[in-house]
Amino acid sequence: MAVVGVLALQGSFNEHIAALRKIGVKGIEIRKPEQLRDVTSLIIPGGESTTMAKLAELHNLFPALREFVKMGRPVWGTCAGLIFLANKATGQKTGGQQLVGGLDCTVHRNFFGSQIQSFEAELPVPELASKEGGPETFRGIFIRAPAILEVGPEVQVLADFPVPSKRLLGSDPSLEDQKENDEEESKVIVAVRQGNTLGTAFHPELTADTRWHSYFLKMGNEITEAASRSCVPVEVSVCHKQPPQNDLPIFQ
Repeated sequence: MAVVGVLALQGSFNEHIAALRKIGVKGIEIRKPEQLRDVTSLIIPGGESTTMAKLAELHNLFPALREFVKMGRPVWGTCAGLIFLANKATGQKTGGQQLVGGLDCTVHRNFFGSQIQSFEAELPVPELASKEGGPETFRGIFIRAPAILEVGPEVQVLADFPVPSKRLLGSDPSLEDQKENDEEESKVIVAVRQGNTLGTAFHPELTADTRWHSYFLKMGNEITEAASRSCVPVEVSVCHKQPPQNDLPIFQ
């Protein structure tokens, strides 16, 4: 059985491990570089990206994380983890932070605003639904969430989200929303895949819907299949429950 590592420096690593357990997969906490040798894939959870970066530097994790990505191992970043995996990040605090890289994209940190501006929204997810079944939408939980502003040619967009155009023209996302009649609608990207690297701006681990975890696990199974055709991959039986009722407002 595949063993999935979950970076456990700060943030929602326990929730990811619980979601993996629901689909019959073992997740282990990763805090030291040498622990990466014991896992086949890695999840970098949501949390406070600056704090996570400082702790990763303290534990000398960045070289090992970058090597893990370069080796083509499956890696998934959610929210702060997405920022970690981006090749470029904007809207950072003074001095910025180290990035792992691997996703050919530009991420805007805290694009959707502060903690009190967190929200939930139904996201069209045709690729996820075609691979994992279930509803055609996924309820995204956005908490101090980033957004992807640009992607390279090899990046597959898995989900996007409509926003007022002025948000993409340098306006401060913490300001009050502009009047809808005064501006056109654009979209920002909130989920991508590039090879074996997956990124979501929202928090699937905070829902009862485990389809993203199943989707990510199958990325790891693809690696196992390629390495040894004589091995039969373990099929994961997933019960897709309806997500819980709203705890956060719908983004307008």
